[in-house]
Amino acid sequence: MAIISTTSVNGEMPILKSTGTGGTALAAFHSALVGVNLGHYNLVRLSSVLPPGTFVDATGTAPPPVGTWGDRLYCVYAEQRATIPGEEAWAGIGWVQRLSGDGGGLMVEHEGGSEAFVAESITTSLHDMVLGSEEQFSAPHFVLNGAHCTGQPVCSLVIAPFEIASWHIGVVSPASINLSGGSRRRRGSPLARVLSLSRS
Repeated sequence: MAIISTTSVNGEMPILKSTGTGGTALAAFHSALVGVNLGHYNLVRLSSVLPPGTFVDATGTAPPPVGTWGDRLYCVYAEQRATIPGEEAWAGIGWVQRLSGDGGGLMVEHEGGSEAFVAESITTSLHDMVLGSEEQFSAPHFVLNGAHCTGQPVCSLVIAPFEIASWHIGVVSPASINLSGGSRRRRGSPLARVLSLSRS
C-alpha cells in the first residue's frame, strides 16, 4: 500500500512570496497562502536539505506542484505575523546549491521584525551549515518578503513547495504537470517512495 503522490518539483523548485491580511493573525497567514494558490492544502514542514536534481528558481515563474483540496503539501516556509500598528513582519528563505554532482543543496528559513535581521540570520545559518563540509557550495541566495501593519493583522510569507501527496491509499499515481510550457509525466518522487515504504 502506498500514499499517492500527485506532483513534485524536483527539477525547478519555486520560491514564492505573499502578504496577507485578516481579522486575526491566523487569518492573515491563510490569506498569504491563498495569495500563492496554496491555501487549500495541509502543510507538512520540511527541514533544510534540497534533494539531488533540484535547482531553485527564485523568479517565482516555475510552477508549484498541484493537487486537490486537503492534500499534503511538503514544503519549507517562513512566515512572520504583525498585529500592532507600526510593526513590521519579515520572512525569508535562503539556500546554497552543491557545485558538484547532480545538484541539491541546503535551505533555511528565518523570520523577524526587520529585513536586516532576517537577511543576517539566513546568511549566518548557511555559513555555519557548510563550514567544514567536504562538499563545495554556491554563494548564499535568498528571497525576502516584508509587510507593515497599519491596522488589521498582517502576515509575510515565503514558501518553497516540494511535493503534493494525497491522503488516499493505493498504487502510486503520478500526474501530468506543466513544466516550461510543456506537459510530461513524472514517476513517483523519492519522497513518495519513502512514504510508501513507511506504510508497507
